[in-house]
Amino acid sequence: MQGKRVSVNSILGLVFAVVAAYGLVVAAMAVMQPRLLFLPDMPSRVVNLDPGALGLAFEPVTIRTDDGVALDGWYVPAERPRGVVLFFHGNAGNIAHRLDSVKIFNDLNLDTLIFDYRGYGRSEGAASEAGLTRDAEAVWRYLTETRGVQPERIVLFGRSLGAAVAAGLATGLAVAPDGGVAPAGLIVESGFVSVPDLGARLYPWLPVRWLATLKFPTADYLKSVASPVLVIHSRDDEIIPFAQGEALYEAARDPKRFLVLQGGHNDGFLASGQRYGDGINAFISEALGD
Repeated sequence: MQGKRVSVNSILGLVFAVVAAYGLVVAAMAVMQPRLLFLPDMPSRVVNLDPGALGLAFEPVTIRTDDGVALDGWYVPAERPRGVVLFFHGNAGNIAHRLDSVKIFNDLNLDTLIFDYRGYGRSEGAASEAGLTRDAEAVWRYLTETRGVQPERIVLFGRSLGAAVAAGLATGLAVAPDGGVAPAGLIVESGFVSVPDLGARLYPWLPVRWLATLKFPTADYLKSVASPVLVIHSRDDEIIPFAQGEALYEAARDPKRFLVLQGGHNDGFLASGQRYGDGINAFISEALGD
């Protein structure tokens, strides 16, 4: 009997230890969500290159948000511009890590405004979901009010986390009380349905949907976007499954297109070569009416 009692106590102790460890993991995930999503220091917050490294002319810009945060960015003009791309990058690094994309848009005769969110690169502040929404609204005002660009000449482009930020901006513009401010088009590349949805698929052993304080509901946003939408995703994406891209396409309203890439999450646009450039060009030509 003594031996059985010791055995039961050992099992109960082990169960308690496992439950306690699981609870600590859950608590840590709940507290560390912003640090897990916002990665300005990966690979670096230092902006050590600019478009001049690729032979592109550019204008450094500082954009002030309505809560007083200064955002750092570049306006990169094309020689014969037919429109403007407003670029929202992903959750890691800074604008210096997106020069390949800026060059692609420049070759398509598109001006590009690219900026760093608050807490990224040389921008002030600290990243948050509400903060990135303010940042998006500020750069839109900068383009349309300060630079006087007509909304129908602007294409919003968002990659990964930026897809959610761009879609959120497009949704806000679609329901704005003054109306008539919808952009020419919206491109969402390598995007996710929402943070809770993606997290639940990546970590099925955690109660992610219950824990998630960050939402970024890209699919919900797309249901209200009035502009034409291009969804881009790679079947080989190792970070955000292809099924997430398919779900975004289903959520978007017509008119819409789906461009399938090859290659990984961070290099699919390069690995797909001309197919990528041609697909974007076809969408933008239709969106701009040229």
